[in-house]
Amino acid sequence: MNQLEKITELIGRGVSWCTLFIVLMTLAVVILRYAFNTGATALQESALYLHGAVFTLAAGYTLKHDGHVRVDIFYRNFSVRTRHWVDFLGTLFLLLPVCLFILYSSFDYVLASWRVGESSVEAGGLAYVYLQKSLLLLLVVSLLLQGTVELVRHGLALFKGGDSDLANGKDGKRGGEQ
Repeated sequence: MNQLEKITELIGRGVSWCTLFIVLMTLAVVILRYAFNTGATALQESALYLHGAVFTLAAGYTLKHDGHVRVDIFYRNFSVRTRHWVDFLGTLFLLLPVCLFILYSSFDYVLASWRVGESSVEAGGLAYVYLQKSLLLLLVVSLLLQGTVELVRHGLALFKGGDSDLANGKDGKRGGEQ
């Protein structure tokens, strides 16, 4: 399981660099538009592609570091064992089924895009729309990898008796929160 977490961490850290490139590309698009009165459709679409990549590829990393949205009104007051149950059951009955649903509902969509070699409808746009759509499948892979790790971690804590390491934190804290 540790290897899966290392993969998630590596992907997340690598994808984080895309945000710098998004800022630089957006700056270039703005400068080209307002200083030189010219458009840069391919550059603009590249920034959009990277933006999509950041959100889809870093989903597992976000889950690993407990950065996803949580209504924490009750959760923060739960015992460590109850938190393990919430995370275990949430992963098993929410995260994994949603991932499988996304995979099922997007597979034909992505495949159809690959079959036709879908490209941008914009003049001067990128010819790689099918790659952008493939990020849906990579989102599922990213979440399933880390979701499996989370399921095993919380399952071990519940059924083997160890509950001092909740997700990535210590002393019952999530994601290193203090």
